[in-house]
Amino acid sequence: MNERTPLLILGLGNVLLEDDGVGSAAVRTLLDRYVPPEDVHVLDGGTLGLSLLPYVDAADAVILVDAVKADAAPGTCVRLDGEDVAPAVATRLSPHQIGVADLLDGARWLDRSPRRLTLVGIVPESMELAVGLTPRVHDALLDLVEQIVGTARELGFHFRPRLAHEMADDTGAVDVARLAGMR
Repeated sequence: MNERTPLLILGLGNVLLEDDGVGSAAVRTLLDRYVPPEDVHVLDGGTLGLSLLPYVDAADAVILVDAVKADAAPGTCVRLDGEDVAPAVATRLSPHQIGVADLLDGARWLDRSPRRLTLVGIVPESMELAVGLTPRVHDALLDLVEQIVGTARELGFHFRPRLAHEMADDTGAVDVARLAGMR
């Protein structure tokens, strides 16, 4: 990627490990409910790890969306900013998070870290082999989407709510939430 991306919203996680799929479900729900500004790139990065480096490398600001280990009840929304993000993804919560830590290290080693980095997510209840979110995490999904929208707004990017006739608009992304039986 040669062009700069002012804001990248990157959903992360494995949809085959229950609540670990919350990042993918959140970006899909975000695109279902909101129209992103033209200068914002919303991407479901799944478990691609270092393959995502060109996207992070080209971004001025990044909002990572993922399951987050924290001392809070399952279903609690969590937000970490700046230097607090790397330690949170360094502790392995799921198999893909080693890739997230490597991704952030790769950007740092290339001296191309985004100037703003935020991690928003939900404390998982279960990371067992299963498709779909647990009820507590599913119930918090819309709060997480609103947190993404609010964080983007703080950075100067305003998402527009989709109108009723736009809800069926095909964004070209896989609807992980529907595949997971959440809708």
